[in-house]
Amino acid sequence: MFPTPIAHTRKPVQWLYKLVLPLSLLLWLLPIMAVALTSIRGAADLNAGNYWGLPSEWKIAENYVAVFSNSPIARYILNSFMVTIPTVMGALALSCLSGFALGVYRFRLNLLVFFIFVGGNFVPFQILMVPVRDLSLRLGIYDTVWGLVLFHIAFQSGFCTFFMRNFIRDLPRELIEAARVEGASEFHIFWKIVLPLVRPALAALAVLIFTFIWNDYFWATVLIQGDHAMPVTGGLKSLNGQWVAQWQLVSAGAIVAALPPIAIFFMMQKQFIAGLTLGATKG
Repeated sequence: MFPTPIAHTRKPVQWLYKLVLPLSLLLWLLPIMAVALTSIRGAADLNAGNYWGLPSEWKIAENYVAVFSNSPIARYILNSFMVTIPTVMGALALSCLSGFALGVYRFRLNLLVFFIFVGGNFVPFQILMVPVRDLSLRLGIYDTVWGLVLFHIAFQSGFCTFFMRNFIRDLPRELIEAARVEGASEFHIFWKIVLPLVRPALAALAVLIFTFIWNDYFWATVLIQGDHAMPVTGGLKSLNGQWVAQWQLVSAGAIVAALPPIAIFFMMQKQFIAGLTLGATKG
């Protein structure tokens, strides 16, 4: 079986694992620790080059209050929810339908259509910047929340379909055939049999897509210009002055912006883990 559990490997491998794992975790946590420390510093510390030491003056409440008073970050967070929630719902709905079609039905171009969905994930999204912006202008949805939602749904549909198709394909086909024999319609099979069985996968996918869309910066700055529709990732730049970079406020805003996806993960962590491990012990 691969990979071999660490407990069953040779002693040198176990020692190396015990040495490398804490170092890797520390390396991963260092940027987060730096942002957290910066968010409670004063500007004097940053100007003096004190980036890693303890703050000479603690401005916890001041910096976090300034984030909300010096910028419309509450509006940005609301915009992020207005973009993320419809995107998650739309992407899940489309991927469930397309995943059901590709996972249950056997037709000639099934594999080709599936490869098209998968292949879209390998296209660098940066090369789509100009055509997507031009298309949004022609459709009259540039600089709107719903324009950003529609493009996010389109871009996420490939990965979501790939994810759901594989889960639906692993379901016992006998259940679907038995329902057809009983006279159930295809929609009834989809709604009453398939969806309840893939609920853990839907929860896992919802957490992933929520995190992807919430943390998006590229399309937020390409397709949105005004504060009326700007998500929080793009709106953090308003915390900087014209001539002076207020990194303590940007860091505090980044901490605030990171809280919703973290809360979503902890609220749905059981479903998330169950969805990712669904079928792991099969066979």
